[in-house]
Amino acid sequence: MTLKACLVPSLFALTFSLPLSAQFTPPTPAELAMTSIPQVPNAPAVYLFKEETTEDALHMHSFYVRLKVLTEGGKEYANVELPYYAMSGGNSIDSISGRTIQPDGTIVPFTGKPYDKVNAKGAEFSYKSKVFTLPAVQVGSILEYRYKIRYDDAYLESPQWYIQSPLYTISGHYNWKPTTDMVVSSDRGDVQSSIAWTPILPPGMAVKQTALLGKQGRAGGNDAGGSNIDLVVHDIPPLASEESMPPVNSLSYRVLFYYTSYKTANEYWDKDGKRWAHERDKFIGPGSGVKNAVKELVSPTDTEQVKLKKIYAAVQAMDNTDFTRSHSAQEEKAQGLKVAKDTDDILARKRGTGDQLDLLFIAMVRAAGMKAYLMGVADRSERIFLSSYLSLRQLDDDIAIVPVDGKDMFFDPGSRLCTFGQLAWKHALTSGLRETDDGVKLAGTPGVPFTQSHTQRVADLTLNDEGVATGMVTVTYIGAPALRWRQEALRGDDTSLNADLRQSMERKLPGGMEVRVVDVANLNDSDKPLVVKYEVKGAVGNATGKRLLLPGALFESNAKPEFTAVGRETTVDMKYPELVQDAVRFKMPDSLVVESAPAADTYKIGNAAAYAFSSKQAVHAITLYRDVTIAKTFISPADYPELRTFYGKLDGKQQETLVLTRAGDGSAKPAPGGN
Repeated sequence: MTLKACLVPSLFALTFSLPLSAQFTPPTPAELAMTSIPQVPNAPAVYLFKEETTEDALHMHSFYVRLKVLTEGGKEYANVELPYYAMSGGNSIDSISGRTIQPDGTIVPFTGKPYDKVNAKGAEFSYKSKVFTLPAVQVGSILEYRYKIRYDDAYLESPQWYIQSPLYTISGHYNWKPTTDMVVSSDRGDVQSSIAWTPILPPGMAVKQTALLGKQGRAGGNDAGGSNIDLVVHDIPPLASEESMPPVNSLSYRVLFYYTSYKTANEYWDKDGKRWAHERDKFIGPGSGVKNAVKELVSPTDTEQVKLKKIYAAVQAMDNTDFTRSHSAQEEKAQGLKVAKDTDDILARKRGTGDQLDLLFIAMVRAAGMKAYLMGVADRSERIFLSSYLSLRQLDDDIAIVPVDGKDMFFDPGSRLCTFGQLAWKHALTSGLRETDDGVKLAGTPGVPFTQSHTQRVADLTLNDEGVATGMVTVTYIGAPALRWRQEALRGDDTSLNADLRQSMERKLPGGMEVRVVDVANLNDSDKPLVVKYEVKGAVGNATGKRLLLPGALFESNAKPEFTAVGRETTVDMKYPELVQDAVRFKMPDSLVVESAPAADTYKIGNAAAYAFSSKQAVHAITLYRDVTIAKTFISPADYPELRTFYGKLDGKQQETLVLTRAGDGSAKPAPGGN
C-alpha cells in the first residue's frame, strides 16, 4: 500500500466542531450551575469535554463535543460548521446528532437537517461544510453534538490532533486505532514504516501507545489492528488571540502523526528529500519542447539577467490555474490532452498550477545553460515549518533559486504577477527543502527589505470656506502591496476590483467623503508600480467658531490604535516590511489661513521602525508629510514594549490637527512645524 497524503486540513481543530462518544453524557449539578470559568473570567463559553477517535479499519473519524455557554456571546457556538473535503472518492460527514441541555436540566434534542455549504471548488474536489444550529440555546445551556467523517477505502488517514482552541478546555480524549504499520513504496522498494509523532504538549501530558494482540496472541498482530494510541488532556488554555500573529495552528498544542522508516530527522530529510528532488527533476527535464522554445526566446549574446527576465516574463504570461481555475481530467481528455508528465506538456498547454509553472521556469533556465535549483517551502501565511515533523506535506509551494554572479537569486514564477527577482511575502522568511549541487538540504528563504514594499499616497485637495475638499488622490503601490491588489483583481473582475479599491479608500478618509476610482494603471505589468487614482469630495474637518480643524494625518482619519495591549505572548508578525509615505496638500481660499500645524517630529526604535512628520507652507496652501517605516518582519515578545511605545507615539502624532482660521482673525499666527 502506498502512503497517501492526509486529506483533513488542520482547520478542523480550529472550529468548535469536535469529537464523539457512544452516547451523550448526563450533566452534573456542577456543570448545570457553572456561570464562569476562573481560568478565563470573561470567556463566552468553555469546552467541558472533547473527544476524537480515529479508526483505520472503518476509515472513520468520530467526534464528540460538550460545551457550556457562559455569556450572550457564547450563544454563537450553537451555530456549528463542520468543514470537510468532498473528494471524488466519496468522503462525507454523517451521523450528526445533538441536543441542548437547559440550566434546569431540560433537554431539547436537535431534530433539524444539516445543510451543505460549498466553501471552495476544484476540478476534482469541493471543500464543503455541514452546517446546523442547535435549538433553544440560552446563557447557561450545555451544547452537545457528535458526528463522523468517513473516507473512501482508497485513502488511509493519519490524524493530526490539535487540542487547543479559542476556548478553554476542561478535559479531552484523543484516540487512534491504526490497523497496521504502513508499507511505503520508495526508491528502496517497499519498506516497513512505523508510526511516529511530533508532540507539542503541556508538561505532564504525553501520547501513549499500547500494542494490541492478534488472533494468534502475539503483540502487534496484523489481524488485530496493530496498536492503540491514546492521549488524555486537561486544563488546556485557549489559544492566544493577539493582533498580527503568526499562523495560529503553528503556535498551538498539538500532536502531528506520520509514518517513517528512518531513525533520525536528518536521515529522513536527506533520503526522502533526494527522492522528492528526483521526482521533480524527472518532471522538469528539460525536454526537447522546452529546449527548442528557449532557443527561440533568448539569444546566446544575452546576459544572464536578460535571459532570466525573458524566461520569467514568458512563464508569467501563461495561464496560472491557481488564479483562474483548474481543468478536470475530463476536460483535458476532451481537448486531446493527457495528464501532464513533464514540463514539455505544461509548455504546450501554456497553462498550469503555480508549482507547475515554477518547474517550467527551472526547466527553461536550465535549457538556457544556467544552473537552477528547486526549493519547496512552507506557506508562511498558513504554517511555520517544523523540521522535527517528518513530513513533506509541509512543503506547500515551490520557488526557484538561480545563482547569478556568485549569489543566489530567488524567483517566484508560480505567484502570478510577482515582480521579477522577488518573493511573495508568504514565501519570504520561511523554510523548506532545497536542491544543491551536493543533494538536498533544509534551508530558509531571505526576507523582503522594506524598500521593495512601498506605498505612496498623495492627495491634492482644494478647500472651500466650509471645509469641504475636492480633488485627486493618487496611490502608488510597489512590491507586496501591489501584488496583493493585482492578485485580488485576478480573482474577480473590473467592477469588483473598483468596488474594493473604493471601499478601501473610503475606510481611510474622513467619514462621508465621496470616493470614485478614475484610473488603475499597470495592473498587469509587475515590472511597473501599480497606480490608482481617485476623485474625492467631502467635508474633511470640523468647524469650531472661527476655526476649522483638519486631520493632520488624512489617510489615518479612521485608524484605530494598534498594539495597545500591555503584554505579549506571541511573536508579532508584520507579514512584510513596508515604507508608507503620505503627502497631503490643502489649497485654501483667501478666507482661510493656517493658525497651527502638527509639529515636525521623528522617532525610531533601533532598526525595526521609524516615523517622520513634517509640513511645508506656501501661499494659500500647506502640505503635510508622513513617513512610516516598518523594517522588521518579526518582533519578539521581549521587544514588544518598544513596539508598543512606537505605536503609541505614532497614534498620538496622527491625532494632531491642522488648525485653520478665518483671515483677519487676531488669533491667526504663523504655523509651527514647517520645513
